Amino acid sequence: MKKQSENRGENFIPLCLLCAHQPQTCDGVALQMTFLFCFSRPSRVRASKIAIAHFHDHAIGGSRNRPEVIQNPESWIVKTLTPSVAFEVVRGLNNPELALKFFQFSRLNLNLCHSPRTYSILLRSLCEMGLHESAKSIYDCMNVDGHSPDASVLGFLVSSAADAGKFKIARTWIDGVEFSLIVYNKLLNQLVRGNQVDEAVSFFREQMGLHHRCDTCSFNILIRGLCRIGKVDKAFELFNEMRSFGCSPDVITHNTLINGFCRVNQVDRGHDLLQELLSKNDLSPDVVTYTSIISGYCKLGEMGKASVLFNKMIVSGIKANAFTFNALINGFGKAGDMVSAEHMYDKMLLHGCPPDIITFTSLIDGHCRTGQVDRSLKLWHELNDKKLSPNEYTFAILINALCKENRLHEARGFLGDLRRRWIVPQPFMYNPVIDGFCKAGNVDEANVILAEMEEKRCKPDKITFTILIIGHCMKGRMSEAISIFHRMLETGCAPDSITMASLLPFLLKAGMPNEAYRIMRIASEDFNLCLKSLKRNVPLRTNTDIPVAV
Repeated sequence: MKKQSENRGENFIPLCLLCAHQPQTCDGVALQMTFLFCFSRPSRVRASKIAIAHFHDHAIGGSRNRPEVIQNPESWIVKTLTPSVAFEVVRGLNNPELALKFFQFSRLNLNLCHSPRTYSILLRSLCEMGLHESAKSIYDCMNVDGHSPDASVLGFLVSSAADAGKFKIARTWIDGVEFSLIVYNKLLNQLVRGNQVDEAVSFFREQMGLHHRCDTCSFNILIRGLCRIGKVDKAFELFNEMRSFGCSPDVITHNTLINGFCRVNQVDRGHDLLQELLSKNDLSPDVVTYTSIISGYCKLGEMGKASVLFNKMIVSGIKANAFTFNALINGFGKAGDMVSAEHMYDKMLLHGCPPDIITFTSLIDGHCRTGQVDRSLKLWHELNDKKLSPNEYTFAILINALCKENRLHEARGFLGDLRRRWIVPQPFMYNPVIDGFCKAGNVDEANVILAEMEEKRCKPDKITFTILIIGHCMKGRMSEAISIFHRMLETGCAPDSITMASLLPFLLKAGMPNEAYRIMRIASEDFNLCLKSLKRNVPLRTNTDIPVAV
């Protein structure tokens, strides 16, 4: 046992590495030392622990006990530390910043040339910690030492820098380096995802000027980004340039551009692109192609064109999906054609496409628009049979419709149901009910609903406060209306001209011109509201009889 312990002691080597001299005001000059405790074995060296100890030499008095160390550590390390040992040390550290210090000390003070594996692990760990500037300095050292990161490391560096919004650093890792298309496209994609579409296009143009390669995926990324920000004309220019770079548009390219046209209501241009796609022998449109155009026509209310295109799609053998049917059902519902909407729903079932909550919400909305609220309520009850959960829009549509028919207590019941569901409530779900009770003169119930709304952590918006202000004014409860106005300001909700045009006339009518003047000044000075038409009717005097138009 004793012999085994002695052998272990021979292999246990404390290495003293000088890290820094730090002057301490209380006890002289402190020498901060870092100990690397290593187990030396014939096959490899494994770093196990890092401990930091301070040795203090006092100007007056004795010295503290010190551990035994190698007398000339730097000389010993120069002979012993190899690139493979350094890699094990760096890999064994869980602190990238400490690993960086070890790297810098061993490279600068001991002239150690680190291996590509050490560089790679350092670059990755520093980027994972968000220390991209430090990673850049390591990358520069790597180039000086004649090493280059492999494609996977380079791709990770570029992606990490792009994710962090550090495009300039990513550029330094790419400039002058022969990188793969995967890395190139990854950078383009990260720029587009980070809403730096113009930067992505500029970078693409610059790289093409340097005769770097690109592929169809490169163009698809840029076209998608341009379409997403509404720059469909620039996207179309890129589309037309593809063949000059040796790239051919694929179905994804066409679908992306068609969807971009439809999103900016240029549906006919999207349809023209579909006709061009149909004329090709090597490409065929799919359900995404047709659905984008059908949805575009539905949003424009051109249901005839949408129906014709739907029939052509079915005849061509392309099976419609839930997105296709939902777009048509919603379009017919908004157009007030519930017969066609119900017919499309039947077709959906006939084609074996299960309806979802969007399908039912569109049908409920359509029936509510045509005044068939009871039919909508029947569909609501069918949701449980279909094992579908309503979303916030399903609730909002029914609540609004019930309030319009003055069925406030039924609408109130839906708010109660909402409290039992995992739905994040929004002000537009509460506002119609609060408005209904205010118009009915029951502002106390409206205040209760407001409290419930805030209890659900749903912050009232400008509309909520304006409704409550008008409701209290109509009941002659002016002090409460003024309190609601100030509460509105306290919550950071800025009044608008509608709020002011509602409150000020009531204050004047109630003989409160001074209060009206103060509120108008707050709105004008703090929120820059233009209230010229109201200022003429708000003189600073107490007894006034100004006619008010309501």
